[in-house]
Amino acid sequence: MSAQPKPPETFVADPQPNTSSVADVTSAAGAAVRSRPASTLPDRSFRYITVLAALSVLAVVVLIVFELVWHSRLAIAKFGFHFFLGTNWDPVGGDFGAFPFIYGTLVSSIIALILAVPLGIGVAIFINEVCPRKLRAPLSFTVELLAAIPSVIYGLWAIFVLVPFLRVRIDPFLKAKLGWTGLFTGPIYGIGMLAAGVILAIMVVPFISSITREVMLTVPQHQREGVLALGATHWEMIRLGILRNARVGIVGGIMLGLGRALGETMAVTMVIGNRPEIAKSLFAPGYTMASMIANEFTEATGNLYLSAIVEIGLALFLLTLVVNALARLLVWMTTRGSPSRVYG
Repeated sequence: MSAQPKPPETFVADPQPNTSSVADVTSAAGAAVRSRPASTLPDRSFRYITVLAALSVLAVVVLIVFELVWHSRLAIAKFGFHFFLGTNWDPVGGDFGAFPFIYGTLVSSIIALILAVPLGIGVAIFINEVCPRKLRAPLSFTVELLAAIPSVIYGLWAIFVLVPFLRVRIDPFLKAKLGWTGLFTGPIYGIGMLAAGVILAIMVVPFISSITREVMLTVPQHQREGVLALGATHWEMIRLGILRNARVGIVGGIMLGLGRALGETMAVTMVIGNRPEIAKSLFAPGYTMASMIANEFTEATGNLYLSAIVEIGLALFLLTLVVNALARLLVWMTTRGSPSRVYG
């Protein structure tokens, strides 16, 4: 007698559903939300507050531009656009030109970036990819601590340590080896455009390093492992798997450091020499827009003199605006306007 096949088991739903999950969801917060009267007032209020906050930022920028233009109207009316191209700064004769200060600002900032970008990115790579795990936190804290040091302290350190070191060790070497370029000629004082660029580079490194480290950490781990699985070396993994995908964030960190370099005042004022002239040699003294405003604003005696100083501030504002616009353009050229390609 053959065995009868066993009928398949059937599963009957529990007529009494489990209400524990429903009870968990029904919390005091949920009850409060359901019990409140239906109204769109909170949403409208939140929307208006956020719109007001956004517009307030634009209003502050507009007010800054208005104040700069209004208080520099005398210099604008007398010199026009030639003010930004003029090279003479004569408060006694009433002749003012801002080009020496624009030149000093750009040159010192370029020197700072040339020195700080490789150093900052190198520090970030070492801390994230090479440094022993136990030393990462202390080392990163030490690097970021440099950003918290007041600029006047940097200036004092530069006067007593950096300037004598440049005058005795670095400047004579550069003059002997690279004097043929014309960038390292003339008398050596220690104080000058090169010293300003070096102290700015030291101040900019923490910003570039910190931003670069944070961006590198956002690169997925599987991209590192995938590049290594293809047989790449450690350096190739860093170059292709990390730096290439983090390039937009690194550019942002560099632009942040450039903004710090353009507006730095006290440390640069103490070591740049404060002479409104244009010289090819980096040993020569110079002047920046920020240091000029700090030095001469309280000493301005006439309305035209004060108006010219305020227009220097307007020039600094416009220069910062142009630099940020170029930074945005560079980021767009890198990503081709597609945010999804930043890490892809």
